Amino acid sequence: MATAFRFLRIVAVAVLVLVLLPYLIAPFYRFVDPISTAMLWRRMIGQRVERTVVPLDRMSPSLPRAVISAEDGSFCNHHGIDWRGMREAFYEAEDISEMRGGSTITQQVAKNLFLWQGRSYVRKALELPLAVWIDLVLPKRRVLEIYLNIAEWGPNGQFGAEAGARHAFNKSARQLSPREAALMAAVLPGPRGRSARNPSANVRRLAGIYETRAARFEARTACIEGPRKPRNTL
Repeated sequence: MATAFRFLRIVAVAVLVLVLLPYLIAPFYRFVDPISTAMLWRRMIGQRVERTVVPLDRMSPSLPRAVISAEDGSFCNHHGIDWRGMREAFYEAEDISEMRGGSTITQQVAKNLFLWQGRSYVRKALELPLAVWIDLVLPKRRVLEIYLNIAEWGPNGQFGAEAGARHAFNKSARQLSPREAALMAAVLPGPRGRSARNPSANVRRLAGIYETRAARFEARTACIEGPRKPRNTL
């Protein structure tokens, strides 16, 4: 009996450490470029991973604007979780396995860095407070920069905006046009089934929507814009 109790206590402590570890690690990502669990898994099983980390100011400004327009229109206004969007997505689905949308960019960062793919109540319960913590300890601009450098953007291990842009358009993320950036944003939900290089009619339609949104609603991306240089005055 004592042995069983000791074993259970060790298991409980191990689980607690695993749950708390992301909260200890996340603040360091202000300075350290992380890798996602998907990249780590591919490397462990010997599959290809292609990624070049690129700072946000070395990407085309059209890309972060298009991604926010596509993935999380209220990114600059919420604190890690868009409760309204999540509630709407939940009511539209019969159960969590059918739930679409509702996850913010910050939630996706939490999931991609520390959790697993797929939909479950357990993962969602771990993801929500972690997203709030990430929003608290990291600036919005850094959260988006991390997301753009860990998102899967190609069918064969292309991760991050630079690898995605080179795969789709044979150019760097800095050289993307507004239309190309919108096409990349349109494939984010499923880069293995969608292509920015050879876009389907649906991908082109979505890209048109995201390009228009990004051009119209500058306030949506105000929190990630770099500091403006002061104007010279006479």
